[in-house]
Amino acid sequence: NAESPLAKTANLAIEVVVGPEFVTGSSRMKAGTAQKLVLNMITTSTMIQLGHIKGNKMVDMQLSNNKLVDRGVKMIMNELGVTKPEAQELLNKYKSVRTTIKQHNHDK
Repeated sequence: NAESPLAKTANLAIEVVVGPEFVTGSSRMKAGTAQKLVLNMITTSTMIQLGHIKGNKMVDMQLSNNKLVDRGVKMIMNELGVTKPEAQELLNKYKSVRTTIKQHNHDK
């Protein structure tokens, strides 16, 4: 909130004005969505600045489930022009999309 005690104390206050809630008394709708969007923008910008992005793709993701492993395999296939089995083998060897791409390009 503008001029809140926290805003006065903080070095940088991010105050998002969302207007009244559609459902009175429900602070989870507009305010919660606005908070989530702001946090997503901050973390995405941070990942870009830290170099975890290649082009428009997150290449330093944790490969913690099948969906993310499949996404990593597809990135490797597209970036290196290899088949799916080759991409899977490379990813199993190097354990990360970034390292796989870097090592494959280095070994050429």
